[in-house]
Amino acid sequence: MLDAYEALCPSDPYHHWDDLERLTAPAGVSHEVWWAALKLARSPRMCVLPLCDRTGRPFRYCVPDSLQSQAHRLDRDRAASVVDADTFRQLAARALDHEAMASARLAGADLPADQARELLRTGRPSRDHDERKVGNLGRALQEAGGWRDRDLRPEMVLDLHRMIMDGLPAQPDSVGRLRRDDETPAVGGAGRSEPPPAGELDRRLESMCAFANDKVPGAFIHPLIRAAILHFWLAYDRPFVDGNGRAARALFHWIMLRQGYDGFALLPVSAVLAQAPDRYALAFRQTEADDNDLTYFILHQAGAVRAADRELQLEMQRSAKQREQAARNVRTFAELNPRQQALVAHALRRPEVEYVIAGHQHSHGVTHQTARDDLFDLVRRGLLSVSREGRTYRFHSTGMRPH
Repeated sequence: MLDAYEALCPSDPYHHWDDLERLTAPAGVSHEVWWAALKLARSPRMCVLPLCDRTGRPFRYCVPDSLQSQAHRLDRDRAASVVDADTFRQLAARALDHEAMASARLAGADLPADQARELLRTGRPSRDHDERKVGNLGRALQEAGGWRDRDLRPEMVLDLHRMIMDGLPAQPDSVGRLRRDDETPAVGGAGRSEPPPAGELDRRLESMCAFANDKVPGAFIHPLIRAAILHFWLAYDRPFVDGNGRAARALFHWIMLRQGYDGFALLPVSAVLAQAPDRYALAFRQTEADDNDLTYFILHQAGAVRAADRELQLEMQRSAKQREQAARNVRTFAELNPRQQALVAHALRRPEVEYVIAGHQHSHGVTHQTARDDLFDLVRRGLLSVSREGRTYRFHSTGMRPH
């Protein structure tokens, strides 16, 4: 093994034993020897975390070349990404909706995408259990986005859980508090090991918040790695009877914004996780099965961020083409502001769609009054018609023929 050490121990790919045993071993070396060499090579590179399992063994991680590359790419793209304020708000609103929908889907919600978007866009009351899951997450993510300048405290985590689980559990008194000794947390799809006992949760939550706020002395941890560790930490501890995965994904979203990655507001990472939920669950299991090596989970999260960023770039290219087409379509309406032009362009493609003030407000991140002024100005110009149902104004395309 020592003679073949260099050949046996590349930094990447970062294989788990389950993957390694299916590969062809180097000539003259058994899979067991190959695995022993890899473990020996990784050991001195491991960073020990303040997170321990229920037996007291710490979780650890290292930073292989592929992880350094992904962290660097995230930093580079952060510095290079520039979009105008209106486009940013529109993309951020869309990404938040996708994040809420996907995180709810990972938690078992079965809601058609159009119905979920309409629910989030209009802000109407939820009609059933699945709608409530999506609506709760939308409100929780929006609230947590406002915490980016605040240190995380245990009571904030409890508030986040309260928003996520409002009106959902069979045990209403379990909302916004830590689980008790006689309560078993929901496992979800990960099938992970038994969580820490309830008596340790107060201390562990304090420790998790200190780690999130970078109050724990030690080596520098890249923000992407810190966010992935925070995500795993809450999901591993499962401090609540239900909703732990949703809270963990919301904290991942929050900490990236808190650490200055404003562009992360445009990345619905949970949408990538929801495309391959088995792989997401496997990243948890691989970490716990291999001496608490969190590198597997961190690499999985970094890959999800990268995939979400690739989808964003494609979306921005599609949006640019749509804006070009919209500019041609609405050249007669040069006095319209960018929000109104976006709505007109959408109405040209989807004349059957109904618009409401709350939806326009949500899509563009503006005040209720600004959204109201936009829509009634389009009515005045003859581009929309308006009707009233109770207290709600409903706007429809008139065929885009100006009066």
